[in-house]
Amino acid sequence: MAFSPTVMGYDRALTIFSPDGKLYQVEYAFQAVRQGWSTLGIRVKDGVVLAAEKALIKPLLDLSGLEKVVPIDTHVGATFAGFGSDGRILIDQARLIAVRHRLTYGEPIPIELLTKSICDIKQMYTQHGGVRPFGVSLIIAGVDSTGPKLLKTDPAGQYFGYYATAIGRGETKIEEVLEKEYKYDMSLDEAVKLAVKALASTSEEKLGPRNIDVAIIPVDTKTYRKLSEDEVSSILSSLGLSK
Repeated sequence: MAFSPTVMGYDRALTIFSPDGKLYQVEYAFQAVRQGWSTLGIRVKDGVVLAAEKALIKPLLDLSGLEKVVPIDTHVGATFAGFGSDGRILIDQARLIAVRHRLTYGEPIPIELLTKSICDIKQMYTQHGGVRPFGVSLIIAGVDSTGPKLLKTDPAGQYFGYYATAIGRGETKIEEVLEKEYKYDMSLDEAVKLAVKALASTSEEKLGPRNIDVAIIPVDTKTYRKLSEDEVSSILSSLGLSK
């Protein structure tokens, strides 16, 4: 990408808007998200689903120690696309925020309040010199006193609620599948199958159970649960997608 000398000045400065209203470093953070591994979330009446791909980028990589879908508290989980280290830091912050809320108020933190708190941190890193934006987007999902919730954050510190959404390099293809097949009244099991099918639509090769992380939070239990490799393998087989 070529820049004029004027644009290059705005390109280096985080806290100065360009004449066309852009913060270029924030724009580049969005690009980091677009290059990340595909990940998605689905919200239905019975709960929420989070799913993410785990690509084997090196033949000797041990995928068992790599988690792309993680718990924040017992009732909420998250997944991310973009810089893994940035995602890890924000996940740790989210866990601290959730624990402090539970200790202070004696109740689980509302999902939107947790998301807003994380986005407040992200936004602060877009308006100070000497720092850079977080090059990561998070999908945060859970069940609180108001029901199932699914929210997506971006590097600028914005967040929105969704019924189904995706981030990462396969975002466009995944959202095409979700828009075509998603129904709010589908069962949680059907939502899990849709999540796996949508992830598979972005892969040139058939996926195995070690290449996908899937977690659910049902409305009836309000408890985060990660699906085992055997469960994921069974879902892949039922969809005709197993290796």
